[in-house]
Amino acid sequence: MNEFTLGIEEEYMVIDPVTRELTSHDQKIVEAAQKIHKDQVKAEMHQAVVEVGTGICKTTTEARKEISQLRYTVSQLAGEQGLRIGAAGTHPFSHWEKQLITEHPRYNEIVNELQEAARSNLIFGLHVHVGFQSRELAIHIANQVRYFLPHVFALSTNSPFWESRNTGYKSFRTKIFDKFPRTGIPDIFNSIEDYDNYVKLLIKTNCMDNAKKIWWDIRVHPFFDTVEFRICDCPMLIDETMAFTALFQALCAKLYKLRLQNMEFISYSRALINENKWRAARYGIDGNLIDFGKEMEVNCRNLILELLDFVDDVVDDLGCRDDINYVHKILEHGTGADRQLAVYQQTGNFEAVVDYITTQTLIGAK
Repeated sequence: MNEFTLGIEEEYMVIDPVTRELTSHDQKIVEAAQKIHKDQVKAEMHQAVVEVGTGICKTTTEARKEISQLRYTVSQLAGEQGLRIGAAGTHPFSHWEKQLITEHPRYNEIVNELQEAARSNLIFGLHVHVGFQSRELAIHIANQVRYFLPHVFALSTNSPFWESRNTGYKSFRTKIFDKFPRTGIPDIFNSIEDYDNYVKLLIKTNCMDNAKKIWWDIRVHPFFDTVEFRICDCPMLIDETMAFTALFQALCAKLYKLRLQNMEFISYSRALINENKWRAARYGIDGNLIDFGKEMEVNCRNLILELLDFVDDVVDDLGCRDDINYVHKILEHGTGADRQLAVYQQTGNFEAVVDYITTQTLIGAK
């Protein structure tokens, strides 16, 4: 029986509390945090980013405890350096040109190859791993679950601003990341051999040196037996992170359950799913997504409620009902992007938006 174990990675902004700009922390936060959480806290390509990752968790309850501790620890250590952390897909006004790159051979190599696409990639995401007993099963589930990525992504939208501009998107982070190769919704792979052959070909032809340079919205992880969901903006609230984690876990469990009953969800083409991803990035939960089965536009909120119904019969067995129920609160209070936009409309002040983000980031952190 598949366990659907979990792992969560989040990327945080490091912020100067006076100017509210992104700022380098010279890896002091990471070095101090590693004494407490070992390799669960890491540097990223830009020095203004700190990445955290949980261990392997059996339930969303366990994962919540870890992510809460990690947010708390990183925040406390940032405070000792006179800094703050914030969780959002983009910083509202800092310019990437002023941000320093972390000195590391891997990052030097990426910047050398991708140039401005890499230097301007000042974005912050959430990655959720769901464990599988085999890579064969993982690729099968990944093919089908692609359809649902825009629905969860719409809920996670948390990057409406970029370099002091209201972009008109609920998630501009994805537009920035699109400049990288091997991003977005992947194609369908008929088998794990099909996928592995694709990876081997790209390595053989010097497109990349390892499969970690596949940056799709979902991937079968090159080293772990997990499906890694990479589409979401970094959520402001721990409750939001846990809601999306619970949704991804429940979707995997539901599709696995259907497989055991010799039933399959349709694997739609990348071209179709991309239409929904674009709408989710632009409008968040306030637009229409396409129901490809009915060949019609449907209110995004209604499709999300249908999604909750779809997974309902596996939620109690997984023990994630409390976490998944938070989706209703997001539908009620708006996404992170909606709330950022509301603060800006009330204040006309990007510094106030940053203060809002940094405060929300620590709700429930302990």
